[in-house]
Amino acid sequence: MDDRARSLLTALIERYIAEGQPVGSRTLSKIFDLSPATIRNVMADLEELGLIHSPHTSAGRVPTPRGYRMFVDTLLAARPLEVVPPSEIRTLLPASEPTRAVNAAAALLSNLTQFAGVVLTPKRTQIFRQIEFIRLSDKRVLLIIVTPDGDVQNRILFVSRDYSDQELLEAGNFFNVHFAGKSFDAVRRTLATELAQLRDDISRLMQAAVEAGTEALEDGEAVVISGERKLLDVTDIASDMDRLRKMFALFEKKTDLLQLLDVSSRAQGVQIYIGGDSRLVPMEDLSVITAPYGVDGRVVGTLGVIGPTRMAYERVIPIVDITARLLSNALSQNPS
Repeated sequence: MDDRARSLLTALIERYIAEGQPVGSRTLSKIFDLSPATIRNVMADLEELGLIHSPHTSAGRVPTPRGYRMFVDTLLAARPLEVVPPSEIRTLLPASEPTRAVNAAAALLSNLTQFAGVVLTPKRTQIFRQIEFIRLSDKRVLLIIVTPDGDVQNRILFVSRDYSDQELLEAGNFFNVHFAGKSFDAVRRTLATELAQLRDDISRLMQAAVEAGTEALEDGEAVVISGERKLLDVTDIASDMDRLRKMFALFEKKTDLLQLLDVSSRAQGVQIYIGGDSRLVPMEDLSVITAPYGVDGRVVGTLGVIGPTRMAYERVIPIVDITARLLSNALSQNPS
């Protein structure tokens, strides 16, 4: 494309984002002081390139997913964040409470953009500070796991025989004395050589605890979503019941969201996924803007905004970027 075509495409997309109505050649001719015939010729070229198309009910044009992609990749100029000063955002993300900071980040993204804010929480560490076995009934034992940051996970073990309270106390003490502060994977490797020294029935209890403990702490990854109901106010989505059903199925199942956020956590900086252009976004009417966040320079999760493809990208991008940076700073200051 030449500069004129790029300028026309930018103007068309910006006008469509602002007004939500197909943009005609007469509207663009007023902006560029060009004849409607010249504008129509350029628009025909853009349509042939698959960057815009004409809805059946209008002579105007709207962007295609490919057009949005070119817009955000090469034509968009992100604006400085003016809605809320970064210093004010910083006060909303408490460094002393990581879980609250993550939840606050999702709510902040939603409130600033009026779309849905999402945060992929950090995977829980597999390291445990203490475990305890409690007898529930014949062949059922409750395993209690306490992580270094005080998080508690419970799992029920189905064991081969009935253990006495004293046996369970001794087994817990053995774990805590020899393995506290280690990961369950490290415990598994150590036990492989040391279990021979233990009675066979106790060794089976230890193995069951390691497997259950690993599963409990690996299940910690989750998606925090805030403000999904705000998308009901987005005409492009709310006007179609089928779109609404698909959107809330996306939030309910979370599988697709987890995949998208996991992929984006391995990328650097802000990433923009546009429905119809990215296979990771299951709906053509949605776009997802993400950025990774970390602790002490190590990426531990991703946050972002889910909104309509017709969103003010130049405004949302800096909000996502700055929130990710400030959440990283808050979590890195956490003494735990």
